[in-house]
Amino acid sequence: QVQLVESGGGLVQAGGSLRLSCVVSGQTFSSYSMGWFRQAPGKERDFVAGIMQSGSRTYYADSVKGRFTISRENAKNTVYLQMNSLKPEDTAVYYCAARVGSWYISGRRSEYAYWGQGTQVTVSS
Repeated sequence: QVQLVESGGGLVQAGGSLRLSCVVSGQTFSSYSMGWFRQAPGKERDFVAGIMQSGSRTYYADSVKGRFTISRENAKNTVYLQMNSLKPEDTAVYYCAARVGSWYISGRRSEYAYWGQGTQVTVSS
């Protein structure tokens, strides 16, 4: 069974930074492309960033481009989301997700097979 556990969320002032981590159990982490999504209250879960298996390619939602950076360490079964210049509108529960056997980065929730439980990020103004 694949399990994903996020950490690193919290309360931060606007303009601040946070780094989220997601540890994936199992022996096949390097075969997954990974994504970060977020869900604000009353809204749908939206794609934030994605990264290919080797880390060679990344993709970002326009709303976070230039502020957020996704990265991974395959030796540690971990994917990260560095969030800088945070804004109140970044407030949401952040989820990491794993996608099996892919050759491109997808922004569609339905294409990710495994999900973490989420970590809350709150940005105060």
